[in-house]
Amino acid sequence: MVVAERAWCLVVPHHARGARLARHRLAAELAGAVNSALLTDVIVVAAELVGNAVRHADPLPGGVIRVSWRLAPGAVADVVEVRVTDGGAGSSVPRPREVGMDATGGRGLSIVAALADGWGVDRDGLGQSVWARLSTAAD
Repeated sequence: MVVAERAWCLVVPHHARGARLARHRLAAELAGAVNSALLTDVIVVAAELVGNAVRHADPLPGGVIRVSWRLAPGAVADVVEVRVTDGGAGSSVPRPREVGMDATGGRGLSIVAALADGWGVDRDGLGQSVWARLSTAAD
């Protein structure tokens, strides 16, 4: 199935249920537009990024987080970029942490790094965006 480039933006609460809302919306919008392996990875990455924003960053005004994604289908590979924007966490920059085997948390950005082709952080005067770009061979 050939789909034109598309983009979405969703505002979710700065609360644990924000990750659930983002997962459900991503699944609904991208189902049928990308293969199931890419869709699964995108949903996991978005949930990790929203979860990190809730746990480690301040909300945007109004107590929210902005989740956006862009699909760029291609002949060789489909590319999905996910971006989660929050109010930032002071001078702290998101980075993967080293955690022990028994740790119950701290693996979020390591999971993102493992699934994504690339990820990064953009900051401006309004907040901070953590983004990840994922791709896989088109069906």
